[in-house]
Amino acid sequence: MNGAGAPPAGGRPARPTPVGLFLTALRGFAIGSAILIPGVSGGTVALVSGIYLRLLAAIGGASAAFSRLLRGNFRGSVEAARQTDWWFLATVVGSAALALLSLAGVVGSLLRNYPIGTAAVFFGLIAGSVAAAWRIMRAPSAVHAASAVALGAAAFYLFGFRSTAVVDDPAWFVFLGAGVMAVCAFILPGISGSFLLLAVGMYQNVLAAIDAIHLPTLAVYYGGWAFGLAVFSRFLEWLLDRWHDAVVAGMVGLMLGSFRILWPWPDGLGGDAGLGAPGDGWAAPALLAVGSAVLVVVLVSWANRTDRPALPAEE
Repeated sequence: MNGAGAPPAGGRPARPTPVGLFLTALRGFAIGSAILIPGVSGGTVALVSGIYLRLLAAIGGASAAFSRLLRGNFRGSVEAARQTDWWFLATVVGSAALALLSLAGVVGSLLRNYPIGTAAVFFGLIAGSVAAAWRIMRAPSAVHAASAVALGAAAFYLFGFRSTAVVDDPAWFVFLGAGVMAVCAFILPGISGSFLLLAVGMYQNVLAAIDAIHLPTLAVYYGGWAFGLAVFSRFLEWLLDRWHDAVVAGMVGLMLGSFRILWPWPDGLGGDAGLGAPGDGWAAPALLAVGSAVLVVVLVSWANRTDRPALPAEE
């Protein structure tokens, strides 16, 4: 990847431009929106919008600065902090947080009141993301395609084993574990953290805490996020650096498997895991799915053409 998708080559990060910051904020808002949706991965949005490697590098730099500070290596901490793209990281995190806080109630209402139409839109979003993700592979081959289809079939089967139960009055450490689990899914595109929360019965609890801005619960939950990011981000960055196309093919397979979660019929997202045929009102959901898929492809193409590498920062 290049442009917004490539991490800084070394030294101080590139100086952001106003247009670059605006596009980064849009991507961050899209990532935050995706985090709320079972079956849609925030990591997928970062991947197909071209900022995934850069985001991993920024998270890794921040994690390195903090861990060195805790070990008393102040010089190493300052050096890691200088090489971290804080403008980029703060813009992504801030706009994603804005999306979480502003849309949690909206998403919950849509899932309750318009389950089929909402699931159809999400289905289309992932369909468009599959196409966009495949295009970022450097040298796609028949082996990659076969691997993606095989993993997609396995995920399609396994995603049928899910729970719609809600954990009653979970303890603080349950929210902590839920945060770790959700962020590990976020780091790996194709796996939805919200889906995993749905599977273990914690999705409604977390969504309610975000919507109500319940600070003690959110502090514990996002503490789990911070721990998970520190532990797993560098590992995945290492994998992508060495086996980029194989890892992306695996991510595409997981996206394909998530169609089982997002299939609108019979009950929409969060309903029966069984697959049903469209009923009488199939036209509107089908149009919503196609429209959202086309929207993803168009927006990704536009963003990747518009966003250019920023100028190096002055020493």
